[in-house]
Amino acid sequence: MDMSADTPVTELAPTVARLRAAWQARRPDHAQRIDDLLRLRDALKRRLPEMAARIAADFGHRSTQESLIADGMTSLGEIDHLRKHLRKWMRTQKVGVGWRFLPGKAEIRPVPVGVVGVIAPWNYPVNLALIPLATAIAAGNHVYLKPSEHTPRTSQFLRELLAEVFPGDRVAVATGGADVGGAFAGLPFDHLVFTGSTAVGRKVMAAAAPNLTPLTLELGGKSPAVIADDYPIEQAAARLATGKWFNGGQTCIAPDYVLIGKSRIDAFVAALRDQVQARYGDFSNAQDYTRIVNAGQYARLVSYLDDAKARGLQVITLGGEAKPDERLLPPTVVLDPGDDARVMQDEIFGPILPIKGIDSIDDAIAYINAHDRPLALYPFAAHEGAIEKILHNTIAGGVSVNDTLLHFAVTNLPFGGIGPSGMGAYHGKAGFDAMSKQLPIFRQARFTGSDMLKPPYDKVAKFIDFIVR
Repeated sequence: MDMSADTPVTELAPTVARLRAAWQARRPDHAQRIDDLLRLRDALKRRLPEMAARIAADFGHRSTQESLIADGMTSLGEIDHLRKHLRKWMRTQKVGVGWRFLPGKAEIRPVPVGVVGVIAPWNYPVNLALIPLATAIAAGNHVYLKPSEHTPRTSQFLRELLAEVFPGDRVAVATGGADVGGAFAGLPFDHLVFTGSTAVGRKVMAAAAPNLTPLTLELGGKSPAVIADDYPIEQAAARLATGKWFNGGQTCIAPDYVLIGKSRIDAFVAALRDQVQARYGDFSNAQDYTRIVNAGQYARLVSYLDDAKARGLQVITLGGEAKPDERLLPPTVVLDPGDDARVMQDEIFGPILPIKGIDSIDDAIAYINAHDRPLALYPFAAHEGAIEKILHNTIAGGVSVNDTLLHFAVTNLPFGGIGPSGMGAYHGKAGFDAMSKQLPIFRQARFTGSDMLKPPYDKVAKFIDFIVR
């Protein structure tokens, strides 16, 4: 088989059947799962330079360090966390039965569900493929992966990497475009993990519905940052600059827009400009600045800026010049756009940052609550009272307080959205539990009072009255 060729749609269902048959014949025990994870870790670590090169080729240019941090380090860290805690997570948990069911016993046993499908996006093409895959392996499942067609060289890297580590009836990879992806989502998986846009997430959910496939949907949305009046402008700018411009802004939990006191907007823009200069200089040698992944995404982002300018909004480039031939779009802010502006209607997924002036934290809370629940929320405040006010009165998929992005990388925290930003969660134990069936088991004793609970009931009427009172 030509490993570089797209997967024919006709091969998808037979592959799932092959994966399921192998899983039913021999369900992976603890030793097999640990060995799988260790071999995956070793193979990925050995091929990190190749991984970074493939991703850079797909993006046109992507910072090697950003690839090593976001796709390499996070994937290896998650695998290490799974290996460290797996035996404890796999243990059967004994639970009480209550006096009515004594002397019976009860337990909850985590068992693998079977075959897990993973549909991964292009923005972190290794991280968002391997973390759910490794989690499914840790939970004792077999996996079918569909990486993104927008990063074909990285998808091929994943196919080669996984073929090196796993037999084809334990992990398989399907490559191809929207036709393959649509058919893939409709396969009879025992669990399906999708990471991508809200619009595509709705299609995935519809495709999975006929099979009643359980879903983990990691979607996107417009994740707000709120800067209270007591928080230092320079520090807020530095941390938001990292969250917004890492990977060229192509991050599902990137701060999408900022809410800040009206009187502080100019100082905040100036602080952001200083961050651009310190990080990227004049962009004459922008090796640390990631390009937009393809021409279509670049055109979409430029159209947001064109729309803002047509509306008379202030659009400020913070440094450097756009280079369409390189798909380099420099950090840009849009001041006080209304909700009718395109930049405020869609998830931006690029280095454009709308900044909206507010009069109070209450205004920020009201604005956030008037819109879809976001995947991430970033409150910045020096005093805990303001932070707690925001946390108490809003809801989001996850929160980093006085910073950005980092809650994603904390392996003990579940990662997931709510409403239009997703459903379900994974990472660490949350992912292990999501891709396992928490099997409830009741064990009856040899002799038990329930043996008397049968007609004719008049013989045990007093006993029934005692039980149900």
